[in-house]
Amino acid sequence: MPEGSEKQASVVERVIDGIISSIINGEFQPGDRLPTEPELCKQYNAGRNSVREAIKQLQAYGVVYIRRADGTYICDSYDQKMLDPMLYNIILHKNDWRDFVTLRAVMDIGTLHLALTLPNVEDCVPELERLVEAMEAEMKGAEPSKERVMELDTRFHGLIAQTTHNPQIASVTEYITRLTVPSRMETVERVLRSGDVQHFVDLHRQIVTLIADRQAERIVDVVKDHYVYWENDIVPGQAPAAKEVPG
Repeated sequence: MPEGSEKQASVVERVIDGIISSIINGEFQPGDRLPTEPELCKQYNAGRNSVREAIKQLQAYGVVYIRRADGTYICDSYDQKMLDPMLYNIILHKNDWRDFVTLRAVMDIGTLHLALTLPNVEDCVPELERLVEAMEAEMKGAEPSKERVMELDTRFHGLIAQTTHNPQIASVTEYITRLTVPSRMETVERVLRSGDVQHFVDLHRQIVTLIADRQAERIVDVVKDHYVYWENDIVPGQAPAAKEVPG
C-alpha cells in the first residue's frame, strides 16, 4: 500500500460515517443537498480528495446522487445498490455457515410474522399452492430438473417476502437467496437421490397452511422444520455446518 494511502482511507471512512450518521440523525433529510465540497472538508477536517472519494463511494452505494453544476443530493427513493455493502459483508463472513443459516431463519421468521399481521395476506395462498404443486410434479417426474425445482423454490420464498409490501425485505430475501444457491442446489440433489421428495414438498405445504390459517404461533416451529435439510449443508470448500437447526 503506498505511503499515506492507509491514512487517506481512514479519512474517507470518517467522512462516509459522518454523512451517514447525519442522515440517520435527521440532520440531512432525503432530497436535501449536501454542503459544498469546501464545507464538507471543513466539517470533517478532511482533504478535498478524501471528500471526493467519500462522495464517490456513497454514490456507488445509492445513498447520494450528483446533479451536474448543482450539487450532491441525498437520495429520496430506495435503490437496491444500498444493499451491496451488506451483501459483501455477508460474503466475507460466510465461513461461519451457522451464523448465515441463522440469519436466513431470522429473516424467514420475521417475514412471516409481518405477513400475518397484514390484511388479505391469504390472497397469495393460491399462487403458493400452485408453486408447491409444480415443485412436486417436477420432483416426481421421470427426469426431474434441480434447476427447475430451485426456480420454483425461489419464487415460493420470494412471493412470501413480497406479501409484506416492503421492498427492503424483498431485496434482502433476494440477496440471501442468491448466496444460498450452492447449498440449496446440493439439498435438492440430495432429496432427489434419497427419494425424500414428499417430505420436502410437505414442508412447503406447512408454510402455505400456516399463512392460509394465520397460525402465527406455529411460525418458529414450521421454520425450524423447514430447515431440517440445512443441517448437513456445506459451503463449497468448507467444513459441514454443525447439526443444529436454528431456532
